[in-house]
Amino acid sequence: MADENPSTPTDTPPDRLSLDPRSEHFDESLLSRGVGIRFNGQEKTNVIEYSVSEGWIRVAAGKSRDRYGQPMTLKLNGKVEPYYERSAETGAADGDQAGETGEASEG
Repeated sequence: MADENPSTPTDTPPDRLSLDPRSEHFDESLLSRGVGIRFNGQEKTNVIEYSVSEGWIRVAAGKSRDRYGQPMTLKLNGKVEPYYERSAETGAADGDQAGETGEASEG
């Protein structure tokens, strides 16, 4: 049972996550695995922040920026289903291979 507990949290994205590094809900290690969002049954690729328990996502409102240069956002309410695009073990292996491939193609 001790082996099952650590694997369960790694396969389930957190309740709330943000792409903004200034947010307290920002976590680079989780984002590096690739987090996908299904909102009301549709894939969303422009999600900036989400909350599963409160049932909302924040999306960029076109190319509009506020006076600080941050994207203007809209808060949409509905059913939020986050998922990881890569597993914890696969994500680390893919990252290493991508870096090696990138260095070889640039050099």
